[in-house]
Amino acid sequence: MSTPTTTSKVRRWDQHGREHVVQVQKAGVLRQLSCDTCGWRRKAQFLPWLKAEEHLTLEHQATVNPSSPVP
Repeated sequence: MSTPTTTSKVRRWDQHGREHVVQVQKAGVLRQLSCDTCGWRRKAQFLPWLKAEEHLTLEHQATVNPSSPVP
């Protein structure tokens, strides 16, 4: 029997209003991160969403979280 794969997304917007998305695919304990914008890929066992946010911030200057309340 194979391990079911689930996918979630980390979305952020840059200062120009462009959306950047990192897909987080989970199969068992392993998670594969892949950026829709630049094709960056990384395997992560721990804190995959934090690593996705870090990539979006450093590589795309995408820091606006759509799910955060506006101050």
